[in-house]
Amino acid sequence: MRIMNNSNNSEPDSGSKLDLKRHVPLAVILVVAIIGAFTLRDYLTFDTLRDNREALLAYRDVNLIQTAFLFFIAYVLIVGFSLPGATLTTLTGGFLFGTVLGAILSVTGAAIGAAFIFLAARYGFGEKLGAKLEASTGPIKKIKDGIDENQWTMLFLIRLVPVVPFFIANLIPAFMQVPLHRFFISTFFGIIPATAVFSSIGAGLGEVFAAGEKPNLGIIFEPHILLPILGFAALSLVPVVIKAVTGKKGL
Repeated sequence: MRIMNNSNNSEPDSGSKLDLKRHVPLAVILVVAIIGAFTLRDYLTFDTLRDNREALLAYRDVNLIQTAFLFFIAYVLIVGFSLPGATLTTLTGGFLFGTVLGAILSVTGAAIGAAFIFLAARYGFGEKLGAKLEASTGPIKKIKDGIDENQWTMLFLIRLVPVVPFFIANLIPAFMQVPLHRFFISTFFGIIPATAVFSSIGAGLGEVFAAGEKPNLGIIFEPHILLPILGFAALSLVPVVIKAVTGKKGL
């Protein structure tokens, strides 16, 4: 009987240890993000890029592939640990590699970094929270069912119209049991418009530096830039409208 009691008592302890381990990846991300917010914010600035631009260009000219690889890894880490400076890094990508290559590196790095946060959140909390939401009743269940029926639309909207902070936009899909492939694809393509705009601004930083000015990041809100992005967002709503009219559910 004692042996049985000991084994039974050890089961909750094993479960508790497993639950704690599940929270470790997301906890590490949060700790690094907090530390980075205080230690890196004074270094990852436009002034730092301006003061080191010649050294960066010289290193790129000699080591193009290595520079591109280091930039990509840096972007993955910045997004994956929610460190400050993502916008500046996008500008730097455009400055070093031009609009197209800079945008490709930035989009790919951001999507992979976001996937790290997504997986950490889903591993730590997503499965249990998703199961609770699925088993719930009333308004909460209706909201979840509505989101489930329009996952692609929801995912594209929070990327195309970044009202939701990027870090939070990585957590919500994890809690709603969104498949990884949907999250990655929607993140990759959803951030292309804004990333391309900032990469384009970065590609023109040479003239900005020469004039002793700072880049106009508010250009993304100008009509000729903002309206096409909102147009993409409106297109992503078409499936929802069709479902509402026809009463049919998506795949």
